[in-house]
Amino acid sequence: MYCSVGLARSLGLALLPLALCCIVANLLLLFPMGESAYIQQNRLANYILYFGGLGGGGLLMLIPAVAFSTLGKCGCCWNESLMMCGSVLAAVVGLVGSGYCFVISGLALIEGPQCFTILGWGYPFAGDQGRYLLQPERWSNCTQPVHIVEWNVTLLCVLLGLAVLEFIICLIQLGSGLVNAICRPCCYKQEYSLNA
Repeated sequence: MYCSVGLARSLGLALLPLALCCIVANLLLLFPMGESAYIQQNRLANYILYFGGLGGGGLLMLIPAVAFSTLGKCGCCWNESLMMCGSVLAAVVGLVGSGYCFVISGLALIEGPQCFTILGWGYPFAGDQGRYLLQPERWSNCTQPVHIVEWNVTLLCVLLGLAVLEFIICLIQLGSGLVNAICRPCCYKQEYSLNA
């Protein structure tokens, strides 16, 4: 049990900086090149306003991060199986949050940014299923906000990577918590029958 609690605490501590980085990356997406004018004029890509990094990979991820890192420290009289069941539920919340962050970031990356071109404001890359990512010579078609394609691609790729790491961490804790929640009672029954 102590090994699994130690693992959970380590995973929780690893989730905290990842969640904070997701929040920061999503906030940066809201202010291209540090300017607030585009959010006020509703000139941001649709999927950025779904707050995949802020909500899913960030705030929602704080639930498993805190639950894992404080596992066994609350001074409660919970038995070990119940404690592990709680960590399993927190891991499921984390899987949902990281999955949401990954999907929204991926969709935003495929759609491309809303920007100003010679045709006016629009989504010049929306119809090409993300092929623009491999054609950086087309990125200069977006004249406003300046370097918006590079800005979005970089931050959305960061969010995708962070979401994958968060998903893996929560999956590890889900597996560990399930094994401990299911197997611990069996071990106790065997120990009890041997002692009797």
